[in-house]
Amino acid sequence: MSSSEGKPPVKGTVKGPASYFPSIEKKYGRPIAEWKALIRAQSGLKHMELVAWLKATHGLGHGHANALVAHTLAEDR
Repeated sequence: MSSSEGKPPVKGTVKGPASYFPSIEKKYGRPIAEWKALIRAQSGLKHMELVAWLKATHGLGHGHANALVAHTLAEDR
């Protein structure tokens, strides 16, 4: 049994892809809304194609690119 089992989540704790957002904004100097707009402008690309595009075009690391794409595509479903 892990020490966190049975305990409620900490209020205000961000989980999932959004947990990367503060470090993405700090490292790359653009707000998350701007990244999402760039991703949405690349219509027709699949998840991993968008990740590769962010990495190649904007120099994002794989984890940051993947988090942005996953969150953006989930919002658009």
